[in-house]
Amino acid sequence: MAKTKLAGSFVALITPFNKDGTVDFAAFRTLLKFHEDNGTAAILIMGSTGETSMLSLEEKKQIIVETAKMKTAKMPIFFGCTGNNTESTIAMVKFAKDSGADGAILAAPAYICAPEDDIERFFLEVADATDLPLGIYNNPPRVKSDLHWDHLLRIFKHPNYVVHKESTGRVGQVAQVLAGRPDVSVMCCDSPNLGLVVPTMSLGGHGTANMTGNLAPREIATISTPWKDYTDATNFRETYLRMLPLLHFTYSAINPVAVKSLMKAVGLPAGDLRKPLTGLAADHLARGLRIVSELGLDKTYGFDVKPVSAVAA
Repeated sequence: MAKTKLAGSFVALITPFNKDGTVDFAAFRTLLKFHEDNGTAAILIMGSTGETSMLSLEEKKQIIVETAKMKTAKMPIFFGCTGNNTESTIAMVKFAKDSGADGAILAAPAYICAPEDDIERFFLEVADATDLPLGIYNNPPRVKSDLHWDHLLRIFKHPNYVVHKESTGRVGQVAQVLAGRPDVSVMCCDSPNLGLVVPTMSLGGHGTANMTGNLAPREIATISTPWKDYTDATNFRETYLRMLPLLHFTYSAINPVAVKSLMKAVGLPAGDLRKPLTGLAADHLARGLRIVSELGLDKTYGFDVKPVSAVAA
């Protein structure tokens, strides 16, 4: 199997909903075109930003089938395929492969808090069961299990693994993975609170697997460009520092509450959050709208910024 090497902005897309709570596939098509036109390198559908834990199995399968039909050669689409155990994960990965997915991203199964040795075996057993390109999302705040770089480097010897997203706050973890020179794209979460973006890119990382690109795809693509020369580093520094207010805002509530609320407020086809999650309070959302205006994103993307009082209408 040829490696599917990713570089740049790998955006974890929201799941758009209609007013009746069903999945909005027309909105998916609009959002995918928005990203393809604005520099996003690849898309993850049904990550944590996509409210995947609140989708039914039937909805997940329908999303895979329908959005896989929308993909182009320019922008690969990966799907979050983690089940609640090894067998269900393998089944979903195989379904994604048969439906035309470009790849799948896996986290440790949630809630069970499995030991790291068991999670290492989980990732390897899934990879042995498919030839679909796979990625690992190391996100202990969500799933408790936290893979050490030794585990990760052993897993990345498997030829089916092509991407790694690190969402700890440990710069040393990213450094050790990059020092091991695995044949995968090493990316990190764009949260400014974790503080991984600057060291990951400066140490030779391949991009970010991010949430903020839902709102500012061009700017996050610049931040996510691997450094080939001084110009890339300078563009990174200037854009990262300018975008810090938006990065902090999108992580000012549990993912994806802030980003999806702000997307709806600027006129992107997002819909509401699925209960029990609800949108931001008016004063909180107003701060996000001010940031959008101050950064000029409304002009860059032609956003239809609504008054906060009209967002919930």
